[in-house]
Amino acid sequence: MFDDAHWIEVPAVADAVTSLSQFNLYGETPSEEWQEPLASAPKVLDLCCGLGRVSSEFARMGFEVTGVDITESFLKVAKEDAEYENLNIEYIKADAREFVRPDYFDTVVNLYISFGYFADQKDDLKLLRNAYDSLKKGGTFIIETLGKEITVRDFVEAEWFEKAGGFMLTEYEPLDAWTFLKNRWIIIKDGITTEKTFVQRLYSASELRAILNSAGFEKIEIYGDWDKSAYNQHAAKLIAVCKK
Repeated sequence: MFDDAHWIEVPAVADAVTSLSQFNLYGETPSEEWQEPLASAPKVLDLCCGLGRVSSEFARMGFEVTGVDITESFLKVAKEDAEYENLNIEYIKADAREFVRPDYFDTVVNLYISFGYFADQKDDLKLLRNAYDSLKKGGTFIIETLGKEITVRDFVEAEWFEKAGGFMLTEYEPLDAWTFLKNRWIIIKDGITTEKTFVQRLYSASELRAILNSAGFEKIEIYGDWDKSAYNQHAAKLIAVCKK
């Protein structure tokens, strides 16, 4: 499902989340950028955790980690990997529109373009409100998604590439004046062809900020990559960092 580059970048993403969450892990004198030293391990919710790549890295860093996903097969792999490494991670099969643990987590993350797949935009808002409610006061929500501006800039109608010992054709089509992006994946491996079609709602930076405001978040910073670079014509990602 993910190529080597996606696995290699995980430690850097986890470090960036630690920095953006302003965790003071070493009892250093707090500054304007860092919160008071935490009395216990940071509690982190990996919302739509998938195969648990980032959840495992957070656990290796000593965080108290909860991973939530609706796909049983993903969670099975995540649990097996955690057990193999003897990592203490709480994995929960749940719909992100329903899961909430009020005032519990120091940070909630929704990473790797896991947002925007609900048919009704009200469900997007419900997910974000659950994230807000699950955070402690002063907690941080970090979302990484596919920015509409980046999608338009880099748009291609179709492309072939080799992946995991097979071949994959991807076809893309903008719908409703770039409100949505239709994705069609055709995977050919070992003589078997598998096809998957799905539609993602696209958010511009301003639209993402607006729906985050509607969910209750007030202080919202927008970045173009994990190094906190600007979200501009050179941006690689759309990342929003929000405080409760």
